[in-house]
Amino acid sequence: MLTVYQHITQNKRRSWLLVLLFPATIFLWFYVGAWGYWWFSVGSYKYDKATDSLVRVSRAVSVMDLVNQTMLEILPWLAAAVLVWMLVSYFCGDKMLMYFSAATEVTRNEEPEAYRLTENLCISQGMPMPRLCVINDRSLNAFAVGRDPQTAAIVLTRGIIDKLERVELEGVIAHELAHIQNNDTRLMLLAVVYVSFFTFLSEVCFHWALLSAKRVETRHGRPSAVVGAAAFAVLGVFLAVYGFLVAPLVRLALSRTREYLADASAALMTRHPLALASALQKISKDPRVEILDAHASMSAMCIADPLDSKGVFGFLAGLRASHPPAFERIRRLREM
Repeated sequence: MLTVYQHITQNKRRSWLLVLLFPATIFLWFYVGAWGYWWFSVGSYKYDKATDSLVRVSRAVSVMDLVNQTMLEILPWLAAAVLVWMLVSYFCGDKMLMYFSAATEVTRNEEPEAYRLTENLCISQGMPMPRLCVINDRSLNAFAVGRDPQTAAIVLTRGIIDKLERVELEGVIAHELAHIQNNDTRLMLLAVVYVSFFTFLSEVCFHWALLSAKRVETRHGRPSAVVGAAAFAVLGVFLAVYGFLVAPLVRLALSRTREYLADASAALMTRHPLALASALQKISKDPRVEILDAHASMSAMCIADPLDSKGVFGFLAGLRASHPPAFERIRRLREM
């Protein structure tokens, strides 16, 4: 088990790794896409800018030369787009996540007990008071967002506020404060941005594939339109597969131990591990937040997985789970 300080250092190191891995993966995907596009087209055709069409050429044309030329043309635009995406995500990512979850900020007058519990815990830890937000959902769940303690927010569902006892709610809030304290929220923000970008990119590719397919009809099957539609469709499929199967491994690489450490830190803050154990037991019975069904990448941020893992894909969901089993977390808390 890592100490808190080792965990924070590890989070900082992994944050930088994600910052470097994200643009590297984007450039790799575009390079593979350009290579595939020209590999299937260079044997018979070459793009002619003057006529906006593909003209028949010899197979002696070098695929790598065309790929390198293509990448040189799009590299500045691609680098600018990635940089803008990363800056916007880093500085506005918490607002985006709050928007996706339909969370609204509440005041001391609106939620006096939750506000007072959060404030008291922050004073005991010497932390700035995060914003307190509520999702209007009767299920039980919570998460924290923010790139640092100064910009952090704790998000609670209506159900978790109304259905938990005071000491249980205190344990949940302490758990989320521990994530803020340990820099988990910054790392998870980068991970969510990393995963969601590929989902967004696959949708863009499918959109361009449909536009290219329409050109096939209007241009009577001109090769440029056919190759373009096929290339965008294939790239869109690969990106979708990457987002569904490979990118969640990024979340797993962040380590499930962050939940154990946040549980232990919360127990230390409140001096009441059994209260958090009791809260987790109640939360595990109804963690699903319906509005997050459309934003699966946010599930790793919650105190319990908010997605419905039952049914045909339950086994796969378990393999890709971003949280350790609830019963194991409860067992550890009860042994403290």
